[in-house]
Amino acid sequence: MSGRSNRLAALEQIARERILILDGAMGTQIQDLRLDEAGYRGARFADWPVLIKGNNDILNLTAPAAVKAIHHAYFEAGADIAETNTFSSTSIAQADYRMQDLAPEIAREGARLARESADEQEALTGAPKAVAGAIGPTNKTLSISPQVNDPGFREVDFDQLRTSYAEQARAMADHVDFFLVETIFDTLNAKVAIKALIDLRADEGIDRPIMLSGTITDRSGRTLSGQTATAFWYSVRHVRPWSVGLNCALGADELRPYIAELSRIVDTRILAYPNAGLPNDMGEYDETPDQTAAHLGEWARSGLVNILGGCCGTTPAHIRAIATAAKGAPPHRPEPRERAMHLAGLEPFELSA
Repeated sequence: MSGRSNRLAALEQIARERILILDGAMGTQIQDLRLDEAGYRGARFADWPVLIKGNNDILNLTAPAAVKAIHHAYFEAGADIAETNTFSSTSIAQADYRMQDLAPEIAREGARLARESADEQEALTGAPKAVAGAIGPTNKTLSISPQVNDPGFREVDFDQLRTSYAEQARAMADHVDFFLVETIFDTLNAKVAIKALIDLRADEGIDRPIMLSGTITDRSGRTLSGQTATAFWYSVRHVRPWSVGLNCALGADELRPYIAELSRIVDTRILAYPNAGLPNDMGEYDETPDQTAAHLGEWARSGLVNILGGCCGTTPAHIRAIATAAKGAPPHRPEPRERAMHLAGLEPFELSA
């Protein structure tokens, strides 16, 4: 497959015929490596002044072969799209490890490793293999104060977050087919990321289709910043995303009603990648590949989705089972809706024409 435009055209054709498969959790696979502090540091950061164990994105620099092997495993399991290991590759998130100045390099290398793996799989199979540049929410929020006694306080402002997102996206751009703004718990953070991507398109000609994935944080059916799934969609639909959906926080059983809600109102592709169930008392995930696939296979047969994958706790075995369960199922096709004005605060508002 030669060139990004040809790859995207091929994927769009495939998406009209079947459900696309996204990969599974990068963090789960990294945890299975059982790396200690020295394993994270490598030779380059042997003398770094703070602990960096748990900074999964730094492995793009210190253990690139391991990161690339994870991408390979997911592609071999049936993934059409791989997410880069860049969930926290912003200057804001990397500041926790005093690595904010390294954020562009971490993002660039994460995207390059995923691209290399995808290209190798394309050459081997002849099928398009895409890379989605993962843009996480950072560890800051613009909508909620972290200080209970000062509701107006924010740790970052709009412009700081926009600059950080733009820096990350610019660093990944040469190697990715999509930008995936994911695990959106605060819609305002997501709108900043969207603004950064729109500005890069206008100012620097960096134009990649945008995928969006929100997070319903519990059975209240709302994001952490308080929006329902429908209100979230109304808040971000202006960017005309290539796909929109939900990931993380909930397992498939708990997430299904909110995916069904989006499938009734969204006019683009529906993306879903739930956790492998809910975490147990040890914070681990017990849902087997067959159990996860049984849920997602039903979603597929019900015509709810266009793209399926896995989030926390999922493995290549989960993705293989999901791909098998979704095989032959029809992709979601949006129903025509009456023209209306759609507004959103915490709740959606619709005014028919």
